[in-house]
Amino acid sequence: MDAAATDSRPLIAHLVFRLDYGGLENGVVNLVNGLPQHLFRHTVIALTEASDFRRRIQRSDVAVHAVEKRPGKDPGAYLRLFRLIRSLRPAVLHTRNLGTLEGALIGRLAGARRSIHGEHGWDIYDPDGTNRKYRLLRRAMNPAVNAFVTVSEELRRWLIERVGISATKVTRICNGVDVDRFQMRNDAARAQLPAERFPAGTTIVGSVTRFSEIKDPLNLVRAFIEARRAPQGQGLRLLMLGDGPLRVPAEQLLEQAGQGGAAWLPGSRDDVAALMRAMDVFVLGSRREGISNTVLEAMASGLPVIVSAVGGNLELVRHDETGMLVPPGDAAAIAAALLDYAARPARRLEHGTLARARAEREYSLRRMLADYERLYRMHTGIGEAA
Repeated sequence: MDAAATDSRPLIAHLVFRLDYGGLENGVVNLVNGLPQHLFRHTVIALTEASDFRRRIQRSDVAVHAVEKRPGKDPGAYLRLFRLIRSLRPAVLHTRNLGTLEGALIGRLAGARRSIHGEHGWDIYDPDGTNRKYRLLRRAMNPAVNAFVTVSEELRRWLIERVGISATKVTRICNGVDVDRFQMRNDAARAQLPAERFPAGTTIVGSVTRFSEIKDPLNLVRAFIEARRAPQGQGLRLLMLGDGPLRVPAEQLLEQAGQGGAAWLPGSRDDVAALMRAMDVFVLGSRREGISNTVLEAMASGLPVIVSAVGGNLELVRHDETGMLVPPGDAAAIAAALLDYAARPARRLEHGTLARARAEREYSLRRMLADYERLYRMHTGIGEAA
């Protein structure tokens, strides 16, 4: 007999659009790795494809499935998803963001006993959550969803007030960061960086991002170029980790401005925690944001954080205390903040130390795991721990 058929632990099936490097996906992996193994089984379903990011899953009992949905309408993919869920029969199907929401209805029809939908932030097609069609789709799927989870208070209020979901169905669970893995920055970490691009005494501007329009990485590149033109900005260097369609344009923009040698864009990395310890300042200038895992990781790394004043960033960053809030799309404001931090290393240290303390106190991975364990217990019928 199949071992899974005799396993009494409830199965949580996590449905994501694509399993690849990203904050949402990292949060799923943290849940799978961190929740008590004796309580829950897990499986991860990628509606499109699963990259090598799957290797971050540390549990040997977790299967990853790729439905391989094609771009646009692909009825066959939804049929494959239906058959997969029917074969798995999860206790909970946990969909995430608009791209997988229809999976909630498919899951209920296929035999998933409960459905949870997570809202982690809007995308470039609906950056302010104002698209009427998308709001109506969420409302139409509401009967198939037992509970909604948002990562920020802004998203929670939006679901209730703009979409029309009952407040009794909506829970806010903020992302969490592993404060043991992400440690305070230190100068010794710079040995991992190319010495010719990051000579001693320079101030390293760091970012970990998806190179897509919603994250607006080209605006950070423009801000860096502008700051470098100032006499006090000559010591700045740029380290941007991540990948996506705008990575090559970002590199081209730097080269055209004669700043290619002052920057390093090595793509997606598995040593983010170590490289963050080499940074001096962290920047994420997204057009919209839920609760950014990379901002939390930067805070845990003791970095002052410059972020756009949108979405969940307003909850995470205390202006002029743990970092700086700047208007979205404002390269000049980012450049000014960079120059200020470059000129005042003591201020960088003060803000970074306070950011680390706040990450430990309010945004630990331990707290996030406890919140999700409570949620999954509620929807699988497992009693609370004694």
